[in-house]
This record gives sequence, structure tokens and C-alpha cells, in this order.
Amino acid sequence: MNDSSWATPPHTGYWGPSDQGPVQGAAPAGPAYDAHDAQHTRPMPIVPDGPAEPRDGDDQDDDRGAARLSGPLFRDDAFRDDTFRDGTFREETASAQPYPAAPQKQNPEPMPDSSQPAPAPQKKSAGRDLGAAIGVGVGLGAVIIASLFFVKAAFVGVIAVAVVVGLWELTKRLEERKGIKAPLVPLALGGAAMVVSGYVRGAEGAWVAMALTALAVLVWRMTEPPEGYLKDVTAGVFAAFYVPFLATFVAMMLTAEDGAARVLTFLLLTVVSDTGAYAVGWRFGSHKLAPRISPGKTREGLVGAVAFAMAAGALCMEFLIDDGIWWQGLLLGLAVAASATLGDLGESMIKRDLGIKDMGTLLPGHGGIMDRLDSLLPTAPVVWLLLVLFVGSG
Repeated sequence: MNDSSWATPPHTGYWGPSDQGPVQGAAPAGPAYDAHDAQHTRPMPIVPDGPAEPRDGDDQDDDRGAARLSGPLFRDDAFRDDTFRDGTFREETASAQPYPAAPQKQNPEPMPDSSQPAPAPQKKSAGRDLGAAIGVGVGLGAVIIASLFFVKAAFVGVIAVAVVVGLWELTKRLEERKGIKAPLVPLALGGAAMVVSGYVRGAEGAWVAMALTALAVLVWRMTEPPEGYLKDVTAGVFAAFYVPFLATFVAMMLTAEDGAARVLTFLLLTVVSDTGAYAVGWRFGSHKLAPRISPGKTREGLVGAVAFAMAAGALCMEFLIDDGIWWQGLLLGLAVAASATLGDLGESMIKRDLGIKDMGTLLPGHGGIMDRLDSLLPTAPVVWLLLVLFVGSG
């Protein structure tokens, strides 16, 4: 050692003065320091073997002072204010707490204020303007009833207009969202011809018009570049079948002697089914029917649709349809509830794929024409077929 005034007392774990105070240039020996580096280290404070006597105002152990001398905390900046008084080590800045304080919650939840009233529960919302929806529905119903019972040909014209508008909405959404250009001109002309053919020539005329419309779509699309030809004509044929061909069965119902009553039964059962599903589902619905397709539909709503439609079907078959029997109306109502629900889900599937909420904005509170035809279109052939089976085509 360079300074003989330092000695190593027996049976101790630290360096300390033997005859006098600490001398600059000494350092502790051990695995972290060698003897030849003693001159370049900071003087080591005296640490007693056992627990030090408590200082004034400090009734805790001072073991943390010894703990701070080892490990990664033993650096030049580990202690900022060290003093020696009467050979005793004192850390002025250290706080005397044997254990760390419990962590405090960063964002404590506010305590409820009893003086403020609890917020009232929000009521369920239909998601649409019910006033506008009811007004539009009543207006459309008046037009349909007037044309249906006074001039049948006028009602056929109403069907044709609805078909053309529905085709326009569908093809426009396909082009906007998917870049599919289904040719609208042959679809509109062929769709209107399909409805008229079904009214004049029945099912045979409807099938012939459907085939010619599909052929016209294939030829019309040839006037444009071949890129996307297959998807465009496929979408066109689908649109021709989905909108005008299914609507043709409404015109075919009208050809019977009690055709107006049959069409009215078809419309009433579909509307009652939708209304029952909405009313029961809105009030009691808690189990989703098809959450990935239409989150708003519930199993309770489906039960309501079936119950309402069966009751309305029994009444319509008993009082509107010639030679109809009430139990036939029960079966008819059950079939209408099923087909209307499937049609609504099918339309929702298309809108999900397109990433839209409504097919159009033509009807306030309803969306577009296609948003009203979604349950009517697939229900039309079901009602036409069952009425033919129950009471004939006459």
C-alpha cells in the first residue's frame, strides 16, 4: 500500500482507519477493485458491522446505506451529500423507509357524486326516420291500391317502373363499389319486356323474355374492351334474374280472375311479416339470427314474423281469396315469413359485400327501391306457386 496509515482490522468486511481519519487515495479490496487501483478510487466511508444506532427522528434500519454500496448503484453519483461526523456515516438525502411505497394508481376512477342524478337509460332506436318512412309507405300503398283495383294495366306499369329503377340502383352500386359495369340499357329494356310478357303470356312468355335479355347483355357488352367481360356479363345476367324475372310473378298473379286479391294478399303478408319481425325484434330481441350478415335481425323477430304472417294469411285466405281455406293461409303465412326473411338476408349479403348501408336514397326513411323490393322479390314466386296449388291458376 502507498499509505501505511490504513490497516485492515481483523474479522471485518471493510477498510477503516487504525490510528487516524481517512486518507485520500485508498479503496476497498475485493473482486471489483485491485490493490494497484487504490490510488485512483474514491475513499470508502466507514460502515459498521451491525445496525447503526438510530438517529434523531429516524427509527428505521439503515441497511439501505450498505446495500447502496454494491452492485450497479456504486457509482460516483450514487451519493450526493456524504459526511463523516465522529466516525459515523450519515446520508443526508436518504429517506428512512425500509420498504418502497405502494404504487399509486395513475388514473383513479372518480367517485360517483351522489348529488348528480344517474343518466337515464337510452331508448332503442330504429335507425331511420320513422315519420318519413311511414309517409312514404302510405303514399306508395295508395298508388298501388289505386292502380291495382281500377286499372290492372296501370299496375303492370308500376311494376315495370319499379324494376327499371331497381336495376339502375343495383348496376350503379356495382360499378361504384366493385368496378363491375353491367350493361343497363339491355337490362332495363329486357326487364320491362319481361314483366309485360309475364302478364300477357304467363310463365312461358317470362322465360322467353329472360333468355332474350341475357343474350342482349352478352352482345351489348361486346362493344367495349374485353377486359372484365366475364364479370360484367355475369353480373348482368344475375341482375336480370334477381329483379325483373322474380317481379314477373307478381304480374302473373294479376292474370287470375281474383288477381287483384291475390296481389293484395301477397303484399299484405310480406308487409305484415316485416312489421312483425321489426316490432317483436325491437321490443324483445336479444338473440342474433345472423350476426355476420344482418346484426339487427334476431330470432325473436323471426318468431314475430312467422306469428304475424300466419295470422294474416289465415284471414286473407278466408276472406280475400276465392275458395280459400284458413289453414291454407297458415301455411302460406309460414312460407311468406321464411321467404321474406331469406330475401332480406340475401339483400343484406349483397350490401355487405358492396360495403353500403342502403342501395339508394330515392325513398326517404326507406333507402332505395331495392331496399323495399328485397323481401318482395323472392316472395312473389312462392305466393304464386302456393296459390296455384291451393285454389288453381284461374
